[in-house]
Amino acid sequence: MTEVVAAIQMVSTGDVDANLAAAAQLITEAAGANAKLVSLPEVFAVLEGGPMQRFGEIEGSGKIQDFLSSQAKQHGLILVGGTIPLLSRPNTSPADANHMITDGRVRPACLVYGSDGKQIARYDKMHLFDVKVADQQANYSESRSYEPGDEIVSLPTETGHLGLTVCYDLRFPELYRELFKRGAEIVTVPSAFTVVTGKAHWETLIRARAIENQCYIVAAAQGGKHNEKRETWGHTMIVDPWGTVLDSIESGAGVAVATIDLEKLREIREKMPIADQFRL
Repeated sequence: MTEVVAAIQMVSTGDVDANLAAAAQLITEAAGANAKLVSLPEVFAVLEGGPMQRFGEIEGSGKIQDFLSSQAKQHGLILVGGTIPLLSRPNTSPADANHMITDGRVRPACLVYGSDGKQIARYDKMHLFDVKVADQQANYSESRSYEPGDEIVSLPTETGHLGLTVCYDLRFPELYRELFKRGAEIVTVPSAFTVVTGKAHWETLIRARAIENQCYIVAAAQGGKHNEKRETWGHTMIVDPWGTVLDSIESGAGVAVATIDLEKLREIREKMPIADQFRL
């Protein structure tokens, strides 16, 4: 079984309408390449250094979610919606007192839409980037704006078993191992790596996660200068279970496209059966 997948690279800003227009053009390009699964990068709809609550939506309604749903349906593909800011927690009733986040933060949520435009999954980024980096921004404190998620998410799709992760999650291999154990064949990593950390570690981490978990990694990234302080590494890439980079984009907006072969993946897993060889 082979399918075409695509990873979109953007240079998003704080202008939601402009970002959605740019994303629409790139999704159309990916669909034109016959992609059946497309991933947008982290914070694709709004990349803003300040509090995110003013951009937040409640799950199930809002401009950004309507955009993702309509794009998935229009092009007949599975759309991994990077991350968007949600004011509500997942899997709870609106009447539940714990449904809404009330401390001024939002959830960094990765929503997935099926080809019929319906939401089929939600993953909230588990690991937040609270790090000091030797760049112009210097301090990154995502926990000031975001509340972390606490649920691992994977799901079967017509393109393959999909595992969901986001950006800084890459540095926590236990999450990817759990997705592997749950059957993930394709893992998406929408990201916005800094230039400093990206140059040092981005490709190494992506290829390592692909090799050790014998899966395809679809890593859609932000890649360029966003404002006076924020610049991202880019280098969007799609990597196969053997660690081979199938396609990549260095900087600027664009679309990486590759054909994935699940029979090849299963052959690798059969010949090197690490799933049966765990000792820990």
